[in-house]
Amino acid sequence: MTVRARRYLSVLLAFVFALGGGAVTAVAAPAAENYVALGDSYSSGVGAGSYGSSGDCMRSANAYPELWANSHSVSSFDFVACSGAKTADVLSQASAVDASTTFITVSVGGNDAGFADVMVDCTLSTNSGCVSRVEEAKQFATSTLPGRLDDVYSTLTSRAPNAQIVVLGYPRFYEIGGSCSVGLSDTKRSAINSGADTLAQVTADRAAAHGLTFVDMRGPFNNHEICASGEWWLHSLTWPVVESYHPTANGQRYGYLPALESVTG
Repeated sequence: MTVRARRYLSVLLAFVFALGGGAVTAVAAPAAENYVALGDSYSSGVGAGSYGSSGDCMRSANAYPELWANSHSVSSFDFVACSGAKTADVLSQASAVDASTTFITVSVGGNDAGFADVMVDCTLSTNSGCVSRVEEAKQFATSTLPGRLDDVYSTLTSRAPNAQIVVLGYPRFYEIGGSCSVGLSDTKRSAINSGADTLAQVTADRAAAHGLTFVDMRGPFNNHEICASGEWWLHSLTWPVVESYHPTANGQRYGYLPALESVTG
């Protein structure tokens, strides 16, 4: 045996014994996840196309839950998020989780707070009318929504005590300033964004209170909102109308998916 080989063997043996008692312990592969994706249209993937046979729930093959499941070790995947879902609907969706569930994602709250109606009102009304309607939604978000979110989060933690639960928020809709012909003034856009900020804060607070991981989507969509100089990852008013103000396929792939992976690996 050469001197070089002896040194190599000596170093290797020293490393082996340093690991503990002269035995090398194999590192187990991560267990495959039992993943359940819950929530509303931002989780089902409305706006991202390729809805298959999911009907009115509009579950997209381009939605972040599908993309995450396809790129990770998943033993089972139950995609039950549905367009239009409110907290009461997610409580029903929770029947899909149990003690064997190891990973859950959920987005909910926007429909409870009536932000679809906000967008209609802001499109059709004056600046002051829009601001007033947003303030009404924000009042709901701070007074009534917290209790509804508590019901959802406590139900999930009770039904799936072994699961990592990730709560994903919503992006701001608009970049303010500059030239953008979407028919809404900066006053209206700022008001709508303030509603998104309130919803994010309330959701983050309640998620934290239940020990859940909150993913704030305002940062990942920065410079990709409607009217941004970068590629828009959100539809403005579009056809079909239901896809308006929802993430595009790229918004799901390059906005939501990396944000989720940042807390899951």
